[in-house]
Amino acid sequence: MHFDPNNHVIKLCTQGMDIEGRPEEASKLFMQAWHEATKDFERFIASHYVARHQKSIADKLKWDETALNLALKINDDTVSGAYPSLYLNIGKFYEDLGDIERASKNYQLALSFTDRLADDGYGNMIKGGILNGIERLKLFNENK
Repeated sequence: MHFDPNNHVIKLCTQGMDIEGRPEEASKLFMQAWHEATKDFERFIASHYVARHQKSIADKLKWDETALNLALKINDDTVSGAYPSLYLNIGKFYEDLGDIERASKNYQLALSFTDRLADDGYGNMIKGGILNGIERLKLFNENK
């Protein structure tokens, strides 16, 4: 995914990432990025980072679903590499909320987009997370 380092929203998100050890300050920067975003791509990036700093699983889910819906709306190669990660996150949130059917659906969607991941450490981590999620649900269903 290409990021314009001169984009104001990207700068805010980068600053937020730099201080994630101070979550309240980072969260303020991510929310500022969300409020100042004017394009779907900027809103997609900002909402994904806002999700990371939510206190409840339901709020994290809401923000990552917002990011996913914006990414799907953009529908091009600049964001499609994020689909597996977003579907993985959403699947895990549904799993944590006890909605196994939606969790499974999202893990399967994540798996269907793994061809968009690079063959590197990050891509392998996301693929592993997806497969682990699918396996957890399989074990859950077997033990019901």
